[in-house]
Amino acid sequence: MKRRAILSSVLAGTAAFAQEKKSSRFNQATGYSDTPIIPFQRWKVHDIDRPKPTVVTPASEAGGAPSDAIVLLDGKNLSHWTFAGKKGKPKMDWKLENGYMEVTPGAGDARTNEAFGDMQLHLEWSPPAEISGDSQWRANSGVMIMGMYEIQVLDSYNNFTYADGQAGAVYGQYPPLVNPVRKPGEWNVYDIIWEAPRFVGKDLAKPAFVSVIFNGVVVQHRKELIGRTPHRVVGTYEAHAPELPLSLQDHDVTVRYRNIWARKLTL
Repeated sequence: MKRRAILSSVLAGTAAFAQEKKSSRFNQATGYSDTPIIPFQRWKVHDIDRPKPTVVTPASEAGGAPSDAIVLLDGKNLSHWTFAGKKGKPKMDWKLENGYMEVTPGAGDARTNEAFGDMQLHLEWSPPAEISGDSQWRANSGVMIMGMYEIQVLDSYNNFTYADGQAGAVYGQYPPLVNPVRKPGEWNVYDIIWEAPRFVGKDLAKPAFVSVIFNGVVVQHRKELIGRTPHRVVGTYEAHAPELPLSLQDHDVTVRYRNIWARKLTL
């Protein structure tokens, strides 16, 4: 009887120790105030006072807009867009049908009503299934960030043209690292991280940087822009507002766009 009581006592003590160990292991501190400062930051390692990230609900499907995104094109209307028009052409909108909007040649660039600086941008685009033209006349358009810094849109599938004018290029500056474009008529996806340039008065304080993921493939990794992206000349910077509208280029040929959204970033 005595032996049984001793065994019960030992087992109870072991269980209590295991419970205490388990409790201490899974109830860790939520932060610290006695750790060293992280170099080049104001915060300590695991700082308990450091602001926590804002909760963002991701989309239920890949490529969908997260909860903090501005949805610029959902295929239902063109309420987020205005159309620049072209000299000598009647005022027109781009065509909207089947969940996408399509360049109407002569309608001019499509420009967002919202202005953006630093941002994450998602968009999908498709050239016509029927091939028309070659080089820079085959489904040419462009994502004109802040209206002046172009990520090229082009049907680059078996299409011989200059390297810094292919799909995914920073136009006139950096060719894409590779060419992952899909066949004509299929949808391509751009995910772009943009760091806007900063100016102090008329002087450039920090250049723009851009990263581009094209159909899931990195084609630009934080490339430093040398300025604007004009045709056949070297672009330079001119001071402008910290936020400006985004444009999609009307190059007088047909291109379709869908599922466009953007997130303003604080970098």
